[in-house]
Amino acid sequence: MIAVVQRSGRSSVEVDGEVVGAIDGGLVVLVGVFADDSPADAIKLAEKVYGLRIFEDDAGKMNLSVADVGGKILAISQFTLCADTTRGRRPSFDKAMEPESARKLFQTFVEVLRGKGIEVSTGVFGAKMVVKIENIGPVTIIIDSRAKRKR
Repeated sequence: MIAVVQRSGRSSVEVDGEVVGAIDGGLVVLVGVFADDSPADAIKLAEKVYGLRIFEDDAGKMNLSVADVGGKILAISQFTLCADTTRGRRPSFDKAMEPESARKLFQTFVEVLRGKGIEVSTGVFGAKMVVKIENIGPVTIIIDSRAKRKR
C-alpha cells in the first residue's frame, strides 16, 4: 500500500456537494492499494502513519505524531496512486487492487488507526470526491508499506 500524508489544518471531502468527512487539524492521508497487498500491509501502513513525527514540538523540530498533538485523520482511498506511468502518456492502473478487496484493506487501515484512539473521517470508497486540503508547512510525506521490497 502507498500513502500520501499531508499535515493539515481544515480539510474536507465532498460527494455530490455534501461534506462526508472533515477534520480541523491533523493529517490527510490518501491511500492506494496495490493488487498484491495484504492485511499486513494495511496494518504496517497504519502503524507508520500513526507514529509519523511530522508535527513541531516547542523547539520547532518535527518531533510529534498526530496522536501527540491530538490531531485527527481524514483518510481517502485513491487508486490513482497505483498508476504506472512508465509507458506512454496514459497511466495504467493494472497494478491497483480490484475494488472490493481494496475496500477491505482500506477499512483495515482505518480500523487500526481508530483502534489506537485516533478520530478518523473518510470519503466514500469508489465515489467521485472533491477533496479540499489545507496543507500546513507544506508538509507532504509518501509512505510505501513495501518500500524494502521490489514492486
